[in-house]
Amino acid sequence: MKITPFTISIADAAVADLNLRLDLTRWPDEVGEGTWEYGMPRKVLRDVVEYWRDRFDWRAAERRLNNLPQFTIDIDGHTVHYVHVKGVDPKSAPLVLTHGWPGSFVEMYKIIPMLTDPANNGIAGFRSFDVIVPSLPGFGFSPAPVSPGTSSRAVATLWHTLMAELGHSSYFAQGGDIGSGVSTWLARLYPDAVRALHLNFISGSYQPPLTEADRPLSAAESEWLAARAQWAEREGGYSHIQATKAQTLAYSLTDSPAGLAAWLLEKFFVWSDGSDELTQRFDLDELLTNVSVYWFSGNVAATLRIYEENARQPLRFGSGERIRPPLCYARFPKEIINPPREWVERVFNVARWTEMPVGGHFAALEQPRALASDIHEAFSALR
Repeated sequence: MKITPFTISIADAAVADLNLRLDLTRWPDEVGEGTWEYGMPRKVLRDVVEYWRDRFDWRAAERRLNNLPQFTIDIDGHTVHYVHVKGVDPKSAPLVLTHGWPGSFVEMYKIIPMLTDPANNGIAGFRSFDVIVPSLPGFGFSPAPVSPGTSSRAVATLWHTLMAELGHSSYFAQGGDIGSGVSTWLARLYPDAVRALHLNFISGSYQPPLTEADRPLSAAESEWLAARAQWAEREGGYSHIQATKAQTLAYSLTDSPAGLAAWLLEKFFVWSDGSDELTQRFDLDELLTNVSVYWFSGNVAATLRIYEENARQPLRFGSGERIRPPLCYARFPKEIINPPREWVERVFNVARWTEMPVGGHFAALEQPRALASDIHEAFSALR
């Protein structure tokens, strides 16, 4: 399979087109000014659009991303873009990190050095990893799938093939959001290859067996299932749309950069542990780098459509079925749907469960040192 070095190089005309569209943004009416109750407030988005148009430097962001060694590989009809940074230790263990939505490989730029060269990045006493960060099909600079069926399960097969092509018959896997589902599918489909899992999110499609032969629900599980249903009713509209009518939504997000920023950045605010403003936990330049990657890729429809693909192939388990590789779980307090440990243990072999002190859904970007430290501590005993 052909591996090709990759450099991000967005045409000047594409940057100029983005700026023109930002200039021509049409603004909707608003009630409840300043509140997030109805979604992203107009003033917040106006400030984001103004910054994006007048002060954000895409070329500087492009140079920063191009400091990461990037490649593409053709696998089974898919071209996969990935970052591959080798560890300082010649015997570094391979680790595949998988991002989710509304993120991208950009989420990982802070954490990669902490994993590949821990001693020189504030995490002494641990061995390094060879880190591979593939872009999900249709995300970042991985072209969109040309036919239906590219679910997290299908992505796991692509990742396993990628790791084999890079010379790794066994490896560690880590993920959050969609990356959690991909990593779980890797462990489910290739248990002899995945040495251990580290997750900071349990996939929303994960459904353990609940037959008469299985243990009854605990009080904590029952309470959590009720809370999850309530959360889905109040906050889960995005997921239902993306899992049912993604194409309809994609037209507006592909045509309007302001609309795309609103759809993505609302989640960075609501799902983080910042409670006052969008930039409480994130730098606006890093947020706009991620949004710009979505915009310039032109593949927004595919990033939404994976929700429908995953709804068709959920992580459902039969009675007695288990995930064999050990799971190390980092439970961040402001994660969107945090299941109790006993719900996870119905299927997973939980080797480590860490209650993290702060942080939300975007752990690699929001709390990179805490996440990197937990990965090192978790996997050091499993090497």
